[in-house]
Amino acid sequence: MNDHELIELANTKMPFGKYKGQYLWNIPERYLLWLNGQERVTGKLGQQLLMVAEIKLNGLEHILKPLIKLTF
Repeated sequence: MNDHELIELANTKMPFGKYKGQYLWNIPERYLLWLNGQERVTGKLGQQLLMVAEIKLNGLEHILKPLIKLTF
């Protein structure tokens, strides 16, 4: 993952569902794992959700917070 992808990940918001409009990194880990287990989300968003889940599982979400921009 390069710098641009990491910045994009930090600024991506959930486009649907219970957490619509929230940053992916702000979604509870339990929901991310459930959603990934549903295998309904594919493509770029699916990859981003998997990456956020991995980051959260390793306690590294603090690396994303400083990358948030007001305009992306």
